[in-house]
Amino acid sequence: MNEQLKIDKLIINSPYEEPKYHLHYDRESRSFIKREDRRSAGYVVATPGSIGFDDPGMFYPLPLVNKIRERVSDWHYSGYKGVTSITKRLLEHWGNSEEREGRRFFFCQLDAIETIIWFTEASDSDKVGIEIPSDGGLFRRLCSKMATGSGKTVVMSMLIAWQILNKVTYPQDTRFSKNILVIAPGLTVKNRLQVLIPAGKNNYYDEFSIVPPGLNDKLRQGKVKIHNWHVLNWETNEQITKKRSVDKRGAKSYEAYTREVLGEMSNANNIVVINDEAHHAWRVPAESKIKGIKKEEIEEATKWIGGLDRIHKTRSIQNCYDFSATPFAPSGKRSSEEALFDWVISDFSLNDAIESGLVKTPRIVIRDDGKLTPDFKSRFYHIYNDPEVKDDLIRKAEESELLPPLVDNAYYLLGVDWLETLKVWKEAKSEVPPVMISVANSTDTAARIKYSFDHKRIKIEELCDPERTLHIDSSILDKAESKLEEVNVFEGSDAESEDVEPKKKLTKEQMAEMLRLKVDTVGQVNQPGEQIQNVISVQMLSEGWDAKTVTHVMGLRAFTSQLLCEQVVGRGLRRTSYELNQQTGLFDPEYVNIFGVPFTFLPHETSAGSPPVQKPKTEIKPLNEKVGYEIKWPNIVRIEHTYKSNLKLNIDNVEQLNLDAYNTATLADMAPAIQGKPDVTKIETIHLEKLGQEMRMQRIMFETARDVYGIMNSSWKGNKEVLLGQVIKIVEEFLKSDKIQITPPLFERDELRKRILLTLNMTKIVRHIWESIRQENTEKLELVFDSEYPIRSTGDMRPWYTAKPCEYATRSHINFCVFDGTWEASEAFVLDHNSNVESWAKNDHLGFRIPYIFNGVFMNYYPDFLIKLSNGEMLVLETKGRERDKDITKRRFLAEWTKAVNEYGGFGKWHYAVSRNPADVGGIIDSVVSCLK
Repeated sequence: MNEQLKIDKLIINSPYEEPKYHLHYDRESRSFIKREDRRSAGYVVATPGSIGFDDPGMFYPLPLVNKIRERVSDWHYSGYKGVTSITKRLLEHWGNSEEREGRRFFFCQLDAIETIIWFTEASDSDKVGIEIPSDGGLFRRLCSKMATGSGKTVVMSMLIAWQILNKVTYPQDTRFSKNILVIAPGLTVKNRLQVLIPAGKNNYYDEFSIVPPGLNDKLRQGKVKIHNWHVLNWETNEQITKKRSVDKRGAKSYEAYTREVLGEMSNANNIVVINDEAHHAWRVPAESKIKGIKKEEIEEATKWIGGLDRIHKTRSIQNCYDFSATPFAPSGKRSSEEALFDWVISDFSLNDAIESGLVKTPRIVIRDDGKLTPDFKSRFYHIYNDPEVKDDLIRKAEESELLPPLVDNAYYLLGVDWLETLKVWKEAKSEVPPVMISVANSTDTAARIKYSFDHKRIKIEELCDPERTLHIDSSILDKAESKLEEVNVFEGSDAESEDVEPKKKLTKEQMAEMLRLKVDTVGQVNQPGEQIQNVISVQMLSEGWDAKTVTHVMGLRAFTSQLLCEQVVGRGLRRTSYELNQQTGLFDPEYVNIFGVPFTFLPHETSAGSPPVQKPKTEIKPLNEKVGYEIKWPNIVRIEHTYKSNLKLNIDNVEQLNLDAYNTATLADMAPAIQGKPDVTKIETIHLEKLGQEMRMQRIMFETARDVYGIMNSSWKGNKEVLLGQVIKIVEEFLKSDKIQITPPLFERDELRKRILLTLNMTKIVRHIWESIRQENTEKLELVFDSEYPIRSTGDMRPWYTAKPCEYATRSHINFCVFDGTWEASEAFVLDHNSNVESWAKNDHLGFRIPYIFNGVFMNYYPDFLIKLSNGEMLVLETKGRERDKDITKRRFLAEWTKAVNEYGGFGKWHYAVSRNPADVGGIIDSVVSCLK
């Protein structure tokens, strides 16, 4: 049937029955149509070259899975023909909720385990025409694709019970094994998987009544070994040779390696392997340098699969069962979004899980009343990519530095919605609070977010409690896991605040363990993480982190694929309640509201169709034979200021600050999403009127002064109280002046709207006042260098390719100069022929930048040319026709940079100049050199 049915909700299927319906996205209405059949196995990627919410996408069917589904269904209704008596007993027990004290398994769990059993125990005639592709190795892999939150750990316990009980009962049957090796991607998942050990505390076999009465003793005759993938690591002879250790024994033999990994299982053969989060375990293709894939990911995949290859050669792997919500792997020929594991045998997708209510329904921001992006989306949709945000977040910054104004604005809106959720949860007598998670691009950004909350710069007071905020640095965790198997190491000192015995100093490992427990128990009553409500992480929270109380997600990183979006959003999809609505027989919806994660189809590279005609490309790179033309410069992160003891600010000289209501969102619409598409018929709105009512002008003045004081405090040499008093006076004078221009005028006349606008733009106001103070009151400039690369040069530029016009550069370390216009071409010619120029380089992919602040927003300025003069001194040359206010500000920061570098010394003498037309370049250079003489 394909009848179109009207829907009023996105949960349309029972979690305990085979899906009867699925939702089809209708491009014309931008809503969903309920169709009367199960969703076909497959996945959708963006239509090549298209963007926007209305992209229907390209559907990639999984014909093997769809064929297996039909066979398994027939086998199910035939009474599981051909299975052993133990297997028959298990299947009957799992399907009998009365025998299992009313507990029921989800349909997707039964479907996954039945498919696994069918593949092993069904007759060969049932499997005619079913060929499972290999991953290229010697042992067989079978993958169950199960969405986050659909209960795959339960399926693993069912698989283990099925294998062990059969092997103990039928010892000669080689289809089964009582030795199970489980591999996890990290310590968080490994700890979660301890429930798979039959005799372990809180094991799933008891909790979910996996084993029929009378069979528990047989189950305990099996062995289950759980490792994270780091245990599979090994050292090659080459690595050992490089070591300075006295012990120069060679690499372990395969036999020694196997015994070390398997431990008490080392004498076993015919082992069953279970890979959890198996998308990390892929065979590296011949093209090992894959675009967009980090070296660490390739190393992990190599060690994971390579380790299993070693075990297979010594002990034989009977079957390898993969479990993953996103079993995609990079390939030399296909993009990561298209390269689904070929050995997937069952599929229950995120869309299926949303339609069955097994996970929360994600709601994404689709529009707001502020300025939109060029493709007409809300700026909150992918905040990180906004031009006013990205430059600020990619730089190395101190934790006390202000967040970009748009990020503040986003936190206000999402925070107000979180407050409403908190109110509802309190009324429902919830013992735990709802949780907001922020996923940042770097440790610097995460630290700035934490600082902003801790110091109440984000004006949602209830969300700014440091005791209820958790800062997780997953990059440190990754490094720690390879060295310390039993301890997670996180950045953040929350553990220091724990109550400990007086005079008892905790080790780093103990502190890390305390913090790990808090992380693993977020939202769990009577556990260390019970009252956590604000989680700040770097890149992505660890897989296996399964807090059920997440209601809001803020994405502040690049999202380069739909796969990555799904993995990040998946951290917030676990439900809090699994009680059926007695009237509908379905789960009631739970929601997670999302800013910054572009959870819809994204453009991607594809090999489909004829490739477009490519223009010839030129490789741009520094040449070794031209190293004599190398140019070096100090890599300055920021310039700190030492201030005069008596601060003054002539308001008449302060630049005007323009606040445009059009650029500031006070309303945002959220829409539930499935298939990555928002359903615009079910919009809910977040608004900030309450914020304006709470923020009186006196409070705005005080909090602005506090933040300006916070920025200046570290550089202030005198009395802190004197500084605060002077700052308060200056801020009060500025806010009462006419130096803030508000448009439209309606916001100036409406006191409530004006206060909302000032509150949402406080970062801009703070930066503007601070910049005005430092211009007039700086006594000394001090350079802060990049700790990793304090000096950069043209030799650091990585080769890149361009189809733009370019010409060979004679006096440049870089082989060609790329032209963006005839003006640059003319100037490049002059630079190559002027006798006062020793060497030069166009600042294209060099990374030479001057940080600056304009209208309260942090930005980076990239001057056009770096020139080394014949006398050894340096000239920074900018080409500019019509001058705008922003250009004047850039130049002021360049002047400050030049002055600070010259005062610091050690980098030679630096100058800067502006070319107004191509004809004046030679004169500028000659003039600078003649003045020096």
